[in-house]
Amino acid sequence: MKKIASMFLAFAMMLSLVACGGGEQQSNASENSGKIDTSATESTGSESKDSENNQVEELTFEEITVVDNDQCLIKITGIDPDNMWGYTLKAYMENKSSDKTYMFSVTNAAVNGVQTEPGFATEIAAGKKSNEEISFSDNDLSSHGVGNFTDIELSFKVYDSNDWSADAVAKETVHVYPYGEDKVTKFVREAQSSDTVVVDNEKVSVIVTDYDEDGFWGYTVNLFLVNKTDKELTYSVDEASVNGFMADPFWATSVGAGKVAFASMSWSDSDFEDNDITTVEEIEMKFKIYDSEDWSADAIFNEVVTLNP
Repeated sequence: MKKIASMFLAFAMMLSLVACGGGEQQSNASENSGKIDTSATESTGSESKDSENNQVEELTFEEITVVDNDQCLIKITGIDPDNMWGYTLKAYMENKSSDKTYMFSVTNAAVNGVQTEPGFATEIAAGKKSNEEISFSDNDLSSHGVGNFTDIELSFKVYDSNDWSADAVAKETVHVYPYGEDKVTKFVREAQSSDTVVVDNEKVSVIVTDYDEDGFWGYTVNLFLVNKTDKELTYSVDEASVNGFMADPFWATSVGAGKVAFASMSWSDSDFEDNDITTVEEIEMKFKIYDSEDWSADAIFNEVVTLNP
């Protein structure tokens, strides 16, 4: 009898722990600063539940042929929202060449208009085929409030692995709409009182969202970047100093046309230790934004920026 009572007690404690965990998740979600500019649904596995009418919305994906030419074939064949590596697209790729090894890569990607990096590239030998997975880090996107994956944009490039100077045999951009094109939502970030606006004009926006003294790579400045143009832009810093001491984060990143991106620039702990920096009072740097494909063109923004964390 005591054994049965103990089992019931253990079961009750487990339920209590689960309930507490759920409460914490809800609290964290409510602090998220991102929002979606149309009514979005919450996704669970391969389904999404509409909170207003309690209806379950299933994925409507159909196989997509991205590229099919004399040299290669790329198809998006399926979606696995619960993959261990994150939200995943399944792909079939084929090298039709008789004598060349091709690199199949994703050069740019975005989810709901937010640029992300799946970091996908794979080599396929001449005449061979391959089933591949293109995965996205759910945590990075969800932490910024990007929401359900309603519009996944991928730019593919296929080229000779042994001759980078040769023209690509395929360059193609495709959109994947897991719930249908009519259910697409675009991410919009709400301004915060703690934001520091570096630049905000008709072409670009750069916003410092916060500072992290204990970042993974060291002291970190977190940024929100907006590219309002129809060209890919590069955002970079040079001649950076912290509290008057030269300390370069060696930071640069690109943002695709019409996209937004979350980015971070970090200083190593050794930079601070070598200069006896314990508290960051001032960061000064040359901030430059320019056309990624035309370095000779005039910079869109090129000014000295001073931050006082």
